[in-house]
Amino acid sequence: MSKYTTGEIAKLCGVTVRTVQYYDKRGILVPSELSEGGRRLYSEDDVKRLRVICFLRGLGFNIDSISKLTSEDDPGSVIMLLLEQQEQTLTAELNECSDRLAKIKQMKRELKDIENFSVESIGDIAHTMTGKKELRKIHRNILLSAVPVTLLQIATVVLWLTVGIWWPFVIWAVIDVVYGVIISRYYFNSVAYICPQCHTVFVPKVREALFANHTPSTRKLTCSSCGHCGFCVEVARPKDNT
Repeated sequence: MSKYTTGEIAKLCGVTVRTVQYYDKRGILVPSELSEGGRRLYSEDDVKRLRVICFLRGLGFNIDSISKLTSEDDPGSVIMLLLEQQEQTLTAELNECSDRLAKIKQMKRELKDIENFSVESIGDIAHTMTGKKELRKIHRNILLSAVPVTLLQIATVVLWLTVGIWWPFVIWAVIDVVYGVIISRYYFNSVAYICPQCHTVFVPKVREALFANHTPSTRKLTCSSCGHCGFCVEVARPKDNT
């Protein structure tokens, strides 16, 4: 039966001598015998074992898991559990990398729209990206509440026009005004704005914000910090400003 030195088994399995020595030190690849001169000698079974170790390391298993697996008399009872644990770990890492990649792509898109780039611009984008999920939640809540209100309002109009019963429309018009006040207060109590001049996150007065010219993501306001008047980016209001 063939015997291999540390350097020979390392070359056969495509690893470094230091790696073989490390596995020996950790007790997962102990040489079959020692030569008269004290050299470590590995057998064909050791070569197979090292290849298995390299394969498992390639799947991301740590040394402790490999040690546990290779020391089992019945490794089949352990491998499935270890594979499931590794799958969960890799899935979590993949999701984290995907989230980072999405943020990088979004940052690149945001930077393309900035004419006068500065370090503060990164802070503005980061603040916007961080609160985007919360901002979508605010918009979704408003939309979900507005749909039934609108449908009922349309129903009262149809009832008036087709049957001539007008009083439900009048009652619902009053309710609609109350709803408008409540939902407006909810909205403006949930958002804030970033000044493009001084990069301060500020909360405008409700009256000013209500009647200000706006786009889906900006509103023309006067910054409460520097007094700049212009279109400010809408973000979810920070927790400390609620």
